Amino acid sequence: MKYLGIDFGSKRVGVAVSDDDGKMAFPYSVISNSEKLLKEIKEIIKKEKIEQIIIGESKNFQGEPNKIQASVEDFKKKLEEKLNIKVWFEPEFMTSSQAEHVQGKTEMHDASAAAIILQSFLDKNQHVI
Repeated sequence: MKYLGIDFGSKRVGVAVSDDDGKMAFPYSVISNSEKLLKEIKEIIKKEKIEQIIIGESKNFQGEPNKIQASVEDFKKKLEEKLNIKVWFEPEFMTSSQAEHVQGKTEMHDASAAAIILQSFLDKNQHVI
């Protein structure tokens, strides 16, 4: 099964894809968070033959939802309704900082953060899915 990972941000959305077997995550692209976002995600799903989506669940140090989490939940609902695809939450914490620490602040660090989120999900669910 092939998965799409999403690191949702108010300005940019990082995207990652898994290999065909759903074992490894790879940075894919960074998309502007605009009115075209859903359409662009739909195109990636079609092109890459994605079966499920993993989106980062954003919480603070106390484990409470960050201010962006409401937008993440709205986007998850739109993905499920408009694209008829299963979307899972994966807890994320400081993934953008992790990606930036490893590779520096590049135009692809949001995609790398999405890959970290996706890989975390794949590792945890390797024998379940």
